[in-house]
Amino acid sequence: MPVVLGMEGSANKLGVGIVRDGVVLSNPRRTYITPPGQGFLPRDTSRHHREHILTVLKEALQEANLQPSDIDCVAFTKGPGMGAPLAAVAVVARTIAQLWNRPIVAVNHCVGHIEMGRLITGAGNPTVLYVSGGNTQVISYLERRYRIFGETIDIAVGNCLDRFARVLKISNDPSPGYNIEQMAKRGKKLVELPYTVKGMDVSFSGILSHIEDATHTMLAAGECTAEDLCFSLQETVFAMLVEVTERAMAHCSSQEVMIVGGVACNLRLQEMMGMMCQERGATLYATDESFCIDNGAMIAQAGWQMFCSGHRTQLEDSWITQRYRTDDVEVTWRD
Repeated sequence: MPVVLGMEGSANKLGVGIVRDGVVLSNPRRTYITPPGQGFLPRDTSRHHREHILTVLKEALQEANLQPSDIDCVAFTKGPGMGAPLAAVAVVARTIAQLWNRPIVAVNHCVGHIEMGRLITGAGNPTVLYVSGGNTQVISYLERRYRIFGETIDIAVGNCLDRFARVLKISNDPSPGYNIEQMAKRGKKLVELPYTVKGMDVSFSGILSHIEDATHTMLAAGECTAEDLCFSLQETVFAMLVEVTERAMAHCSSQEVMIVGGVACNLRLQEMMGMMCQERGATLYATDESFCIDNGAMIAQAGWQMFCSGHRTQLEDSWITQRYRTDDVEVTWRD
């Protein structure tokens, strides 16, 4: 069975993973963490990836107990994502593919999340909720494409949570979304926030603007706590996501839901989605943070599927596309 090495660096996570026939042999990762109140800029994130990628590559080979000669294919994230970090990793993937004289496969980041989720959970043909810092989509597979039923029309849910964490000056270690989740557990008062579902699509920019404007006045007046605001934001945006996911399930006559992406490891989101699934007699599939947060193994797994079904990326085409749509990929490895 072929052994595929995957490289991921579309945002602040840098990962290199190695997969062979559905088995993750290694999956080391480095995260670029900024001070509280700050996001991560493309230039600085790219520098972080360049500084650490060879170390992480060596770790991946050592953990898997493999040599470069054992690798059959190099996969990398083509997009979507931040341009400079994507390019930093793509350059290394192209270089080692040529040095090792191995074929290269360009992988869609979103498809990587889906294929990793399917591998880890064993889900058959689920309705997928893909939620991360850069993406929010409800997806279902049909006729060689992952079809997007609904998505955010402005910012992603993870970006909404991250930016609110900056308002509260919450630590970015290990991630702002995780720290909001912990604060939300201590929240008791539900503050009413805008709820914006438009058909199958969702919008988070209005909620973010509203809570940003209200935060300082409400906290100063003692109307609520920061924990209450974290709780209220989570409850509102997650309810929106559950609603559109359930509507997609009804449309597809689906009895399976799989949540993937960095926000997917939020236990409150899993709990709310689980309640909806229980009412419908459906099954929920979710993974832990080692696989739902961006990692190299998910790119290796999608690359393995593509490689085994005959995909090869020509060197002149092995570049990045920041806006690489999930439904742009022909899924030749299913059906």
